Amino acid sequence: LLSLFTGGAFTRASIFALGIMPYISASIIIQLLGIAVPAVQKMQAEGESGRKKINQYTRFLTIAITLVQAPGYLATTVAGVPGAVADPSTFWWFSAVLILVCSTLVIMWLGERITDKGVGNGISLLIMIGIIATFPQALIQEFIHPDSSVFFFLVEIAFLLVIIGASVALVQALRKVPVQMAKMQTGGSHMPQGEGARSYIPLKVNSAGVMPIIFAQAIMFVPLYLTQSETFQDNPALQSLADFNGLWYNVIFFVMIVVFTYFYTAITVNPNQMADDLKRQNSFVPGVKPGKPTADFLERVLSSITLPGSLMLAFIAILPAIVFSLGLTKAQGFSIFFGGTSLLIMVGVILDTLQQIESYLLSRHYDGLMKSGKLRGRPQSPVGGITG
Repeated sequence: LLSLFTGGAFTRASIFALGIMPYISASIIIQLLGIAVPAVQKMQAEGESGRKKINQYTRFLTIAITLVQAPGYLATTVAGVPGAVADPSTFWWFSAVLILVCSTLVIMWLGERITDKGVGNGISLLIMIGIIATFPQALIQEFIHPDSSVFFFLVEIAFLLVIIGASVALVQALRKVPVQMAKMQTGGSHMPQGEGARSYIPLKVNSAGVMPIIFAQAIMFVPLYLTQSETFQDNPALQSLADFNGLWYNVIFFVMIVVFTYFYTAITVNPNQMADDLKRQNSFVPGVKPGKPTADFLERVLSSITLPGSLMLAFIAILPAIVFSLGLTKAQGFSIFFGGTSLLIMVGVILDTLQQIESYLLSRHYDGLMKSGKLRGRPQSPVGGITG
């Protein structure tokens, strides 16, 4: 999976072998600190200026993590491929570590530029591209496997399409909370409430997206790194946690995804803020008092839909291990795409990017109409709502 996240660079001893994983690990640490450290919480509440400070600290932490991971990766590579390096001198170690650190920083910079200047989340897009780069080879290996057949291969493809459909449904599923605008009083009379005053708040079943899987996977890479060193390579507990198809690995992975789903949902969806926005817009949830009761209601709804969403997300994440253990695929490299991190990241990132492209095109179209004068002078609607 580590090779999957790096587009195969990890197993090819590429200069980009560490990929974007150090940056993801740094982001996880910073977000966890945002819960426990008041100073980080204050920066998160400062808006754009706070976001810039957090990004800067994340970059520094990325460098520190890469400086720790790079020597371990190089030591494993040198030991695993005898003769690959004729004389690993001090200068060689220094230059090799420096190259790996700089390569990770280049990928991090590229991801941030895509986010700022392009469409979609740059880091997620880079991960998705790395995953897609390994898919054709995995597909060919499964097709030419000695124990496979054309019929079995077609059944696998059909099953894969079903899993893709389920993943899309999970990403797109939402709960619509109805919202109405209070009657507006003008000139001593009440304006009647029409159809335009009705709207809804879209609460996604999986509000956290693919981030819980990325967070959990980054942490589960730690036992893998430790088992590659001579000190821990014979430790049975760490060996079981480094086995992607093992029981304990998948049990812990499952639980971590559920926990991270709640954690990420809590920091990205704020019921109190939504309740305040409704109150400022003179809107309300039918049958619920404005203010704190509305926030409590939204919190309950969010909790009720997050539980099944997190369980479904975790199940799809460990599905490749189940599929391979049951012998439903012949090549392990192909089983990775039956759900799991790879499929959910691809589906989530593609759908999110398409939505952003659609929003961008609609914005450009609207701006064009405004400039051409086709919408000039058109009266604005006195009512509005919250939609997704």
